[in-house]
Amino acid sequence: MSAPKGPFRLVTVNTAPERAKRLIGRVAESLKDRYTIIHVDNCDAIDQVEDKVKEHQPDVLFSASMWTDEEAKQIHDIARSIVPNIKLHAIPTGLQVERGPDAIVEYLCEKVPPLLDS
Repeated sequence: MSAPKGPFRLVTVNTAPERAKRLIGRVAESLKDRYTIIHVDNCDAIDQVEDKVKEHQPDVLFSASMWTDEEAKQIHDIARSIVPNIKLHAIPTGLQVERGPDAIVEYLCEKVPPLLDS
């Protein structure tokens, strides 16, 4: 059994910071044998992305499902302009509303390993 990869410093962009923290906590817990994921901060508005990415220099940034594709692209462009090799993922628009928090955790547990291994 090899040691988990990481630590990966993660920033989320989510208008519901407590929910982001809870859901990422569940994802980190379920993947902890393979990855060490540290949720360092959340931006609850797009205009916070630049400052928080500069402050934390995260390895990974997730934009939540309340953002449109255009907003997610804007968030990712801002993050990449500061940390060029940051790993980015946009949770599909509406997933939380349509399928609930368990669906988000399940979805991220599928998507995060290939992202972190890339």
